[in-house]
Amino acid sequence: MKHIARKRFGQHFLTDGAIIDGIVQAIAPLAGEPMVEIGPGLAALTQPLVERLGHLHVIELDRDLAVRLRAHGHLNVIESDVLRVDFTALAQDLKVPRLRVVGNLPYNISSPILFHLLDHVAVIQDQHFMLQKEVIDRMVAKPSTGDYGRLSVMLQWRYEMENVLFVPPQSFEPAPRVDSAVVRMVPLDTPPVLNLRLLEEMVQVAFSQRRKLLRHTLGRWLEARGFAGSFDTQRRAEEVPVSQYVALVQSL
Repeated sequence: MKHIARKRFGQHFLTDGAIIDGIVQAIAPLAGEPMVEIGPGLAALTQPLVERLGHLHVIELDRDLAVRLRAHGHLNVIESDVLRVDFTALAQDLKVPRLRVVGNLPYNISSPILFHLLDHVAVIQDQHFMLQKEVIDRMVAKPSTGDYGRLSVMLQWRYEMENVLFVPPQSFEPAPRVDSAVVRMVPLDTPPVLNLRLLEEMVQVAFSQRRKLLRHTLGRWLEARGFAGSFDTQRRAEEVPVSQYVALVQSL
């Protein structure tokens, strides 16, 4: 029976064989690797991955799709909202140090998923995700560009990232109204030691009024915290490199 894409789950099923091959090549799966796919859908990417891996763990929220996927002999189906999945516990259950995570993420909740995975980054080897292209543009953006913002800082302090593949709307059924792309995210081997929640709060304050100089936002926030160090607040949030945000939060 044909599965009708469900809007509430943000479903757009990948159908372009050439794009699927390109994604699999970018991921480069090896037999026996512990890999988790988020949102396998109709298994367009799942099948070529499991053929190379031998076994694959998949997270699927749609009950009907989960039933279909369970009929496959080489999948461990986790029927759940990905935001409720404890990736650290999953790695421990599988007795592996780190997981590889892939998926065509639902575009309506892509940022919450990325932040959820940030909490489990210690057990992640790498991530390959299909996302809305403009989201990936923001993830990999350099300072002093229009795309550089909160998402850039909150991910770049912890990952090396690159946009590896462009995916046009006609590669999906139904076609989304936006361009898509695939991003590779590799956790840094020696990340800076910092208070993640404090960084999150600080970056949110800094970019809350991105047109204004930082003295109006971050400057006041630093004053309220009794900050005695030096930090140039006579510039806009988008002009500050990730390394300087990291150094500032460490000094607090």
